[in-house]
Amino acid sequence: MSNFLAGLFDLTGKVALVTGARSGLGQAMALALAQAGADIAGLGSSPMTETARLVERIGRNFAEIRCDLAALDDADEVVCGTTQESGPIDILVNCAGIIRRSPVTEMALGDWDEVLDVNLRSLFMLSQSTARHMIAYQRAGRIINVASLLAFQGGTRVAAYAAAKHGVAGLTRAMANELAPKGITVNAIAPGYMATANTEALREDAQRSAEILARIPMGRWGAPDDLATAVLFLAAPASAYVTGTVVTVDGGWLVR
Repeated sequence: MSNFLAGLFDLTGKVALVTGARSGLGQAMALALAQAGADIAGLGSSPMTETARLVERIGRNFAEIRCDLAALDDADEVVCGTTQESGPIDILVNCAGIIRRSPVTEMALGDWDEVLDVNLRSLFMLSQSTARHMIAYQRAGRIINVASLLAFQGGTRVAAYAAAKHGVAGLTRAMANELAPKGITVNAIAPGYMATANTEALREDAQRSAEILARIPMGRWGAPDDLATAVLFLAAPASAYVTGTVVTVDGGWLVR
């Protein structure tokens, strides 16, 4: 039984391109994929020294792909560079994201544009280019997008982020329809309130933190490692018949 279960999630010989792999959710998912046997290409605008060390300690290869997703204009170049560094891409995890908080009546258009560029535009561009690549190399590919609870809700003071994450959920479904005949699955993970840099201000606000925790049935903030099983499930060869889904990992927030 143990060999059977291990085989369900065996990613030996696979290459995963993970955006936002420097820390937080992206780093945790990169490490989970590496533990399952995948080599990792981490994409981001800053050095990923710690992620590289942790992946290599597992015994997998790590390639750092430097790219500012806010200014991405040639995703094909990024994907080709990844292929040269690591080999053909089997798994794409679009995790990189930013958030800008302000009342909707006061949000600067520059903030709106930056959030949409990083969270949605670059995700589409990388997914489009990677899908072309997977088709050309005849890979049974996996594209995994990181959405949010705000793919289902509106939130407050986060209009651009909510719009982008609604877009991620819709784009996931649209791409799933078109890419399924090519053997490529497209799914998303919607994390709940996680203990990351994006929620630092909320966690430091005693009143707001208490309000959030009171609604989470599990009574705690999520940890990046809580996404490990979700990303492994969606990346696994055994999930070939799962596409177009949004898997929530939220401690029960949406059901309360």
